[in-house]
Amino acid sequence: MRRVICILMFIAAGVPCFGQHFVGAWQKRVRITSSQQPGWAVPVFTPSAGLVQLIRFDGIRQYTPTHTMTWNIDGGKGFNFIPWYKTELDLNLPPFLLHNVKGTADGPGDFSLLLKYRFLAANESNGNYSLSAALAGSAPTGSYKNGGADGSITPTVFLGKGYRSFDVQSAASIALPTGHTALMGRPIVWNTAFQNRVKRIFWPALEINSTFFRGGPHNGKAQTFIAPGFEVSKIKLTSNETSHLAVVFGAGEQIAVTHYHSYNHAVSFTSRLVF
Repeated sequence: MRRVICILMFIAAGVPCFGQHFVGAWQKRVRITSSQQPGWAVPVFTPSAGLVQLIRFDGIRQYTPTHTMTWNIDGGKGFNFIPWYKTELDLNLPPFLLHNVKGTADGPGDFSLLLKYRFLAANESNGNYSLSAALAGSAPTGSYKNGGADGSITPTVFLGKGYRSFDVQSAASIALPTGHTALMGRPIVWNTAFQNRVKRIFWPALEINSTFFRGGPHNGKAQTFIAPGFEVSKIKLTSNETSHLAVVFGAGEQIAVTHYHSYNHAVSFTSRLVF
């Protein structure tokens, strides 16, 4: 088991394995950090209020108001680590956008990373809540118009509260461009997920995803989506009780409920390897 974790860390982040002590110490930090927070599933669209260590791959199909289709391969996800106690580091690979429009070039979007710290948390037996904050940064690596005109810094606050098998997770953020502010604006994003655990591994959910545009070409506009979803989380891959190795599958659809929306009927398929 330790060799598997060691190989995953090396492939994902180039982290060398200095023997079993290194891998064992990392696993211990993950176990302790995870045991101090609720075991909620990570929603399909809303970021988790807690800390996670996993590899994630999403596929998203979106329809634009002009009834054209775009595929977002990877969804800007990637590798999430818990390198220190109460801390998460995300390395998000650029999404690859496939457009069904003549004259619109396909290509990768922007690379981003995120550093997250959990201030307060308690597992289901001791309060069932989590409070975290993060700072994300993106680089304009996108080709053509598949990424932003400039980089951005995005502070985010995460809050979650559970009651028995039910939980609510919410995240609010604002994107602050490092340049081209008049073009990119400072959008505020607020996501909330309502989840219920059924039969240990099934998680039906309803999410609300809103963006409020401040500055930029869409200044003053807002778009909101209602997103029903369903996940199977987690399917363990080993009988070892101390192991976190598991897989997660899920899907959801964002349905626009505001007059203005940049896309609609976005169906997302998500898969994760937890380790």
